[in-house]
Amino acid sequence: MLDYVYGYDELVAKFVAGLIPEARSRGFGRCKTIGIIQDIALIAGLVYHNFNPDAGTIEISGAALPGKAWLSRETLKRMYQYPFLGCHCQMVVNHVAAEDERQLRQLAVYGYSFITLPRALGRDRDAVRCQLTREDWEANKFNRRLKHHLGVETPLEEAA
Repeated sequence: MLDYVYGYDELVAKFVAGLIPEARSRGFGRCKTIGIIQDIALIAGLVYHNFNPDAGTIEISGAALPGKAWLSRETLKRMYQYPFLGCHCQMVVNHVAAEDERQLRQLAVYGYSFITLPRALGRDRDAVRCQLTREDWEANKFNRRLKHHLGVETPLEEAA
């Protein structure tokens, strides 16, 4: 069983940054987070950063300890209700290493569109800007079945 914690932004952001090589040394700056707990231990986290309320966009970064099952229906619900319902964003953005084909496949299934960013992670490493609009989130096959887009706002009280 998973539990979710809010209000531990510095702790969760540091945990997530430590699991993402490109973020280890610089972190995320001002952000909001959701920590994912299993057996009283932090196993995963979601970081919401680079919030642009004028454009209605926010970036999501997440990471988990290897071998931990954390991406449940409830996690997906909370993960996307915060930016779309809580912050009233029109689009969320993720940046993913181009070689991370597994994550890119998962995001494609969820309805994301992609833009390749050559050399964005260094001279020999491309990144992919992954974008999910609110309309695509509402229309994806998971929401058509689970109706997460009709839920109430998640309890994060302020935008990142």
